[in-house]
Amino acid sequence: SVVLWFLLSDGAASPPNFVLLFADDLGFGDLGCYGHPTSLTPNLDRLAAGGLRFTDFYCTSPVCSPSRASLLTGRYQTRSGIYPGVLYPGSIGGLPLNETTIAEVLKPQGYATAAMGKWHLGFGANGMFLPTNQGFDQYLGIPYSHDMGPCWNLTCFPPDVKCFGLCDVGTVAVPLMYNKVIKEQPVNFLTLEKAYSDFATDFITTSAQKKQPFFLYYPSHHTHYPQYAGAAAAGKSLRGPYGDALLEFDNTIGNLLTTLEKTGVINNTLIFFTSDNGPELMRMSRGGIAGPLKCGKGTTYEGGMREPAIAYWPGVIRRGVTHEIASTLDILPTIANLAGAKLPEVMLDGADMTDILLNQGKSKKETMMFYPTDPSEMYSMFALRLGKYKAHFYTRGATHSGTTPDKDCPVFAVLKAHDPPLLFDLETDPSENYPISATQRPDLQELLKQIQKVKEQFEATMVFGESQISKGTDVNLEPCCNPQCSPKPSCCHC
Repeated sequence: SVVLWFLLSDGAASPPNFVLLFADDLGFGDLGCYGHPTSLTPNLDRLAAGGLRFTDFYCTSPVCSPSRASLLTGRYQTRSGIYPGVLYPGSIGGLPLNETTIAEVLKPQGYATAAMGKWHLGFGANGMFLPTNQGFDQYLGIPYSHDMGPCWNLTCFPPDVKCFGLCDVGTVAVPLMYNKVIKEQPVNFLTLEKAYSDFATDFITTSAQKKQPFFLYYPSHHTHYPQYAGAAAAGKSLRGPYGDALLEFDNTIGNLLTTLEKTGVINNTLIFFTSDNGPELMRMSRGGIAGPLKCGKGTTYEGGMREPAIAYWPGVIRRGVTHEIASTLDILPTIANLAGAKLPEVMLDGADMTDILLNQGKSKKETMMFYPTDPSEMYSMFALRLGKYKAHFYTRGATHSGTTPDKDCPVFAVLKAHDPPLLFDLETDPSENYPISATQRPDLQELLKQIQKVKEQFEATMVFGESQISKGTDVNLEPCCNPQCSPKPSCCHC
């Protein structure tokens, strides 16, 4: 393995630290460094200016839970059973405990591990699916999406601006948890980001003092609906509530950078940033934008699954832009390689991208598979990218991508099969506007054969895991700070 370890003052080698930042519902066109004219993201822009910015980076699902499962395991969500759709507060299932997360890969190497923010990989009976059972020493956060509880009476912006909309009524108020203990229910959105910032500062500082390598995973709630921000960001952006939420996320990243600098470990830390899926266009100006890409969240068009991504490591990663194909699946094998850790002995879908990061080299893979929110063995993948070409076998719109002028995006664009597949050249047409006709281009017949071969070879390796989400929900599993109280869910209030 490529091991870039720095020498400590006593001459011993120090393995690198890892900070993994995961935005929520952030579109390809939402950051200043990806071309948004009014977004205020100075810290992310700084990472992009000083690091490696990806133009062709993908998540594995156009919705939350499956995308997170793939990020942490290096495996398509179909293998781990995190489908169809997402997990809920009372979900019986969760990310199976026999799946190996990045944190579990690093623990045998002596790493301190912490997660903060939106988990969304299950809560379960007695919190059995929480991060502390998945390789993380500590966790501070909301175990699922922060709209999965009533929010009409909660404050999202100071001094007392209520959250926009109702969110999920008839369920427990959204809790803030430390490890397995509920600290607040409902969570205070105005102080939440500061709590995360303080948690991260303590974790990094303690690890640095102990000279212990660390892994910090920060899946943010920003910029998912309903947007919120505390006093430091509220009203400070030019983009309204969405821009304020994005600015608050960026401020936290700034605080992380300051802590890494103060503790003297920034030059031995890989920071990687990306997002879980595309923008929720149905929210209009309170949702993100996919820039030049087609549609958004919930769809297998580029806008649903191509994401901003930045790798930053001062003195190690050269500044630049890469057009290589990479994805969230590649993060586990890359971190394992850099840490000198063993890979899990299971079928991995990711490829080590160390050469892309350190040498701006070539990707080890040319393909990306696009599964819908409800994958099945009957339909398999909806699309496949091979090199610069993307073939759609099925297309479908989604509720999440409603309200746009493009008629292919909303839920009214029903499932449509394409045989031969709908083919696009993503280098000349990243917006997927102009399908290439194979009849007019006889040279493409060979390409279509190759795409079919790659698809069949991949499908032969795909064993669908038991669906965790299909196990259903049980209201008694919803986290409640006062478990014996009555009447629920309103009495779960502490």
